[in-house]
Amino acid sequence: MTTEMTMPRRGAGPGGLRLRAAIAAAFVLAPLNPGRLRRVLTRCSRGARPATYDETLEVYEAVIATSRRCAGRYGCLPRSVAIALACRMSGVWPEWCAGVRTAPPFAPHAWVQAGGRTVGEQAEAADLRPLMVVKVREGGPGGHDGGDDGGAG
Repeated sequence: MTTEMTMPRRGAGPGGLRLRAAIAAAFVLAPLNPGRLRRVLTRCSRGARPATYDETLEVYEAVIATSRRCAGRYGCLPRSVAIALACRMSGVWPEWCAGVRTAPPFAPHAWVQAGGRTVGEQAEAADLRPLMVVKVREGGPGGHDGGDDGGAG
């Protein structure tokens, strides 16, 4: 067997190119100031349906398998944005959160959650305090669009 027969090509598989585009976009968006990033993600979430935990977990696993920087300890912001954008390309949107860890190590953090559970996080939801949340609002295209919840905690 040759290496070509055993190793998948880069970008091979369902969504490979879209996934890489979402990751690239996440690295462009991550340096934005928090308010602008929230506004961009809010617009992206419009018209989506809420993502399930399983859908979001599948995208999380694909993102960390594709990008070492997103998988790294300090990759939480681009990772969470990439997951949200990749989910959106499938017509769904997880809750995108930015906030702080309330248990050691205390630090800023960004994550996604779906079905009331954090996705791919070692920390439980109780150990994370969201300061900004972008989620799909009920009511569809004519209703209120996704946005932050005003600092819920």
